[in-house]
Amino acid sequence: MDHTRSCPDCDVSAPLSVNRRQFVQSAGVAAAAAVTAGISLPATAADEKKPAPENLVADLYESLTPQQRDKMCFAWDHQVDGAPLRTHVSNNWSITDRRTMNVGGPFYTKDQQEMIEAIFYGLYNRDWHDRIRKQLKDDAGGYGRAQTIAIFGEPGSDRFEFVMTGRHLTIRCDGNTTPHVAFGGPIFYGHAAQGFNEKADHPGNVFWPQALKANALYEMLDGKQRKLALIETAPYESEVEFHGEAGGLPGIPISELSADQKEHAQSVLETLLEPYRQLDQQEVRHCLQRQGGLDQCSLSFYKEDDIGNDGVWDIWRLEGPSFVWHFRGSPHVHVWANIADDPSVPLNAAG
Repeated sequence: MDHTRSCPDCDVSAPLSVNRRQFVQSAGVAAAAAVTAGISLPATAADEKKPAPENLVADLYESLTPQQRDKMCFAWDHQVDGAPLRTHVSNNWSITDRRTMNVGGPFYTKDQQEMIEAIFYGLYNRDWHDRIRKQLKDDAGGYGRAQTIAIFGEPGSDRFEFVMTGRHLTIRCDGNTTPHVAFGGPIFYGHAAQGFNEKADHPGNVFWPQALKANALYEMLDGKQRKLALIETAPYESEVEFHGEAGGLPGIPISELSADQKEHAQSVLETLLEPYRQLDQQEVRHCLQRQGGLDQCSLSFYKEDDIGNDGVWDIWRLEGPSFVWHFRGSPHVHVWANIADDPSVPLNAAG
């Protein structure tokens, strides 16, 4: 593996119903919401004509040569240094060799490159595709230049997973075959829109509106609530293991908010989920419901690293028994999300 870090603080197969090239080029590489694992999702007529990312993963797998499979396909439980590679998450890493196996390079054929691109954008809400392109351009010079992939298990079987990594990127496609977890496992996203050290208002950062939405809830809190919600020192960003059902979560419990504050907390959650396809959004909601819903979560803000000392908190965290969404906005945006329906699910994360 190539674990080169360019960020200084980053220590079920079905036949295609349309041509792959048309799929990549249409609707800004928009992908359909999948109907897998018994979950029924709303879709437009146009969406229903497009292959789900999981189907494309199966087609990609079938197209690989033995030499390609040897380098980027792994057993479901493949380990590196005693830890499962499939569940690793970091803020800047390569799951395979970035120098020779980036998704836009000659390791893959043109047809395979198009499938990989379609899989990737198919994991996002199509309304977010332009913002994702901007993030990739700002952070990595664009899509296809510094991203790598791996496939675990066999697509079409009862367990498989496609993983793409890069700077400010870990995202997965598993067709809901990974038990108990959303997104197929922990994910990471981030953006350094204006260089490494961003200004207080994070100009051009596609993810900063998430923090503004959360800070708007802080402004709704009264003095007593703010004392609960605001904490001096933040946990390290990669510390997103689950607390479980023992309680003692930091911050203000959502259950103690007023009706209008709870409504806004729900809108914070929806803003966090908005970039992703409906299938993954629904899986997150399912996991959250299994642990008692948003009322079992807490919201915390941190005084530490408040850029510009403006009281718009750059670091904040929404957390439940088996739900962690950690937003770090200093010196630029890093976000870690780890969601399951069972707090015993282990984490393999590196900062």
